[in-house]
Amino acid sequence: MNSSNKYITRRRFLGQASCAALGSSTLLSTLINLKATNALALANSDVMDGDDYKALVCISLNGGNDSFNMLIPTSGGEYADYTATRTNLAIPSSQILSLNTLNTPGRTFGLHSSLPNLRNMFNTGEAAFIANIGTLVEPITVAEFWAGTKAAPLGLLSHSDQLQQWQTGVTSDRSATGWGGKVADLINDMTPPFNSNENISMNISLDGSNIFQTGNQIIEYAVDPVRGAREIIGYNDDWQFETLRKNAIDNMLNQTYSDIYQRTYANVLKSAKDSFQEFNGAIENVTLNTIFPEDYIGQSMQMTAKTIAARNTLGFKRQIFFINFGGWDHHDEVLVAQSNMFTVLDDAMQSFQDAMTELGTKDCVVTFLISDFARTLTSNGNGTDHAWGGNVFAVGGPVKGQNIYGDYPETLALGTNPLDVGGGIVLPTTSADMYFAELSHWFGVPKSNLNDVFPNLYRFYDTSSPDSPIDFLTIS
Repeated sequence: MNSSNKYITRRRFLGQASCAALGSSTLLSTLINLKATNALALANSDVMDGDDYKALVCISLNGGNDSFNMLIPTSGGEYADYTATRTNLAIPSSQILSLNTLNTPGRTFGLHSSLPNLRNMFNTGEAAFIANIGTLVEPITVAEFWAGTKAAPLGLLSHSDQLQQWQTGVTSDRSATGWGGKVADLINDMTPPFNSNENISMNISLDGSNIFQTGNQIIEYAVDPVRGAREIIGYNDDWQFETLRKNAIDNMLNQTYSDIYQRTYANVLKSAKDSFQEFNGAIENVTLNTIFPEDYIGQSMQMTAKTIAARNTLGFKRQIFFINFGGWDHHDEVLVAQSNMFTVLDDAMQSFQDAMTELGTKDCVVTFLISDFARTLTSNGNGTDHAWGGNVFAVGGPVKGQNIYGDYPETLALGTNPLDVGGGIVLPTTSADMYFAELSHWFGVPKSNLNDVFPNLYRFYDTSSPDSPIDFLTIS
């Protein structure tokens, strides 16, 4: 397997302009949001179509979630295989939260004990799981993988490559554009358009720059989980030097430049100043009764909820949010670390769903999970190593909940599991492309455009089919 850790970073160009040094020295925080010249073309119309609103909320568990200890088989024989393979990492049956699944006759499943809220969401029809999903170039068997007769994803088992592929939907090459960005490009180009805001991107990041939300035209608008939009440092401070700094910035932005790079640089900064005032002005008027956890993930979910609450003020009918939850690379102490982190995720998810109910937007928002990969079924002593296929969940009103989609392995036993690539690495049976495609189609991307966003989708799904790729969402 290719476990290369090479990572091709995005190159973003911003023309150098001969602007006043006093002003330009303070612009770093703002340029995080608007570091490409095409940021000025985020939305180009003031006409909105219809009264429907939809949002996708992506939560990335960065590092590789051990998802076979998240969704656990509990049927007699299957649980016995699970414990035999996982050895010291197996969750005791008394600690597993049972799921009332609708579509797994003869098989039972449960969740990690730190996910009681997610269990309740599942059992009440608000959440679903997609089992044994992963990055794939084409349909492949274990024999074909080892024979090399079918292509495997580039950089398999590599954090950087696999996380990038979950964010780009491109598994055979390294791409600088994400599928969330390409979806936003398509939505933004529709006539009549959904969004009317010309200053703020429909792609809101709670974690700075990311590939997922980077399109050919649209890029992310990064906001702080607590403070909201980021202002030019010192722009509104009162003391004398900062007043001079503010005046210098204003003078720079108000000048007329003949050089295209100088003009674009000034326009980007002026747009950043205006968008800060617009975004935070809208957020400040939002009052939520729902209480969120005070940790980073809880506050990120709260800022997402506030932004959704301000959607009409901001002029959005479509939005994509990105929240990064790092620290899941549990080569050691996986049981303790995962238990604590699942609690953080579970509490934040519950608060967010409560807020969606409060706002009346539960049927308009889908929250979905991604991660680099799953972990090995086998223990390395006190943790697990990089693997391949794993399990994810989606939550929201449009989700056809209380179901486990895809093909959870019939057995997790080593030697008899036909999906075991070796060392407890499970070959995925559902392509991540199908997951992404269904989310994108629900969001508003026509089926005819899905292959433009996901170049390998045609190998797993025929877009002319009347059926959805996985059918875990109600498409309307």
